[in-house]
Amino acid sequence: MFPQLLRQPWMNEDIDAFREQVRRYVAAELTPQLEGWRRQGYIPREVWRPFGQLGFLLPELDEAYGGAGATLAYQLVVQDELAKAEIPANTGVHNLAAHYILDYGTEAQKRRWLPKMASGEIVAGIALTEPGCGSDLKALRTRARRDGDSYVVDGAKTFITNGFTANLLVVAVRTGESGSRGVSLIVLETEKLPGFRVGRRLEKLGQHASDTAELFFDNVRVPADQLLGEKEGEGFIQLMSQLPYERMFLCVPAAAVIERAVELTLAYTRERKAFGQSLADFQNTRFKLAECATLAHVVRSFVNDCIQRLLDGKLDPEAAYMAKWWCTEQQCKVVDECLQLFGGYGYMTEYPIARLYADARVQRIYGGTTEIMKDLISRKLFA
Repeated sequence: MFPQLLRQPWMNEDIDAFREQVRRYVAAELTPQLEGWRRQGYIPREVWRPFGQLGFLLPELDEAYGGAGATLAYQLVVQDELAKAEIPANTGVHNLAAHYILDYGTEAQKRRWLPKMASGEIVAGIALTEPGCGSDLKALRTRARRDGDSYVVDGAKTFITNGFTANLLVVAVRTGESGSRGVSLIVLETEKLPGFRVGRRLEKLGQHASDTAELFFDNVRVPADQLLGEKEGEGFIQLMSQLPYERMFLCVPAAAVIERAVELTLAYTRERKAFGQSLADFQNTRFKLAECATLAHVVRSFVNDCIQRLLDGKLDPEAAYMAKWWCTEQQCKVVDECLQLFGGYGYMTEYPIARLYADARVQRIYGGTTEIMKDLISRKLFA
């Protein structure tokens, strides 16, 4: 359908075989259950056990931590295939939490949590956003007070993906002075944890199979050795240094969804009749889909290049910011154009294009809004 993409060095036969394994498993085991998960508002934690046991959750971890020692490309392939199948980004958040532990945790912390995260025994979330603090993490108010061999955590978080199903959370807390220097990350094992409470599962415009919740911490006592790393006040640096990798977790699904939307619309316009001919016979339809296919090609080319640069250690933050805002904006644009070609049927949630439309909108918001991304890029331009 699309013009042939230039293959990057990371796109090899092993990757192709791994992708096919993931695709078959998703189609056989996850897709048939997806509608039920949408209705109940979450994917049960136990779903990820076999997924992890097959090596699909954290293939990039070293074998000592339960992974396969693969490159990050394998992880991004998993995210690609999940997005094409409309499976929400719960595993993406889980994997980002694992990388905080991998990159900043002590050896004891890595061996304690990572193997269970790789196997799916633990499902993780990241608790950053607060009711009065969105993108400005320097203003967060959830506090962790040192008390002997423990920290006592008080505060609240909102819009937390996996907040309902996670049994491990990486929580951004204030351990010191105001501003970025007082931010730390603490890891909480939440099952039967006194003082920890999951509030409402929030109802969203889209991503209905992904649980998003409010979290409350009321004198939650956490062992001091669950501070991520060994020093307080490193949290903001830890969060910022992961941004190029995190942005790819949003760009890859954007490319996947754009391609899926165009494929669905091509099939529909060939079959749908209007005024005695198929929609695909109208010049407007053909021109619109030509534009969407072009954007699909350019987005995928950009994303593949960013993946290669990430693997080579050359993906600078500004390029990641550019990819995040531009690819997600194109996702929303293309899905909107495709939905229009479905006419009234495009507004019905029984059609995948309607679900892709609703699910896409948050891509321009979470992980850093489009406006925040542009601001970060402009700071470098005018430095």
